[in-house]
Amino acid sequence: MFFSEAERNQITEAIRKAELKTSGEIKVHVEEHCPHDEPLIRAQEVFSFLSLDHTAYRNGVLFYISITDRKFAILGDIGIHEKTGPDFWKEEKKIMFDNLHIGHTIDGLCLAIEKAGEALQKYFPYEMKGDVNEISNEISFGKKK
Repeated sequence: MFFSEAERNQITEAIRKAELKTSGEIKVHVEEHCPHDEPLIRAQEVFSFLSLDHTAYRNGVLFYISITDRKFAILGDIGIHEKTGPDFWKEEKKIMFDNLHIGHTIDGLCLAIEKAGEALQKYFPYEMKGDVNEISNEISFGKKK
């Protein structure tokens, strides 16, 4: 595995807490290698594969990380992207980059998840009636080579 059990639990808990206040969905996907030069291309493939583009309000967010290649991408579906605009994603990427650069992968990821949850809460607040967890909070992992 890429992370220890405690680290996986920390990430999953960050997702759970962020989603308590929103109808949005947050997912983390981790792979050893990115099969593309540009991680955003792979993130788009994973986004579709994990059905993040099929949420009720098109408000899914994917954090894609390629461990060995030290690459990442953050991808928001059209519903959230239309509300936040590109500057929000630049801020999210900066949080991730700054923390990954100094070796604080888990802390950076959890902070970025928290910020994504705040944006989702602002534009897609939790709806008590009929709100379901459409996407598992568990981290998904790509195959190791």
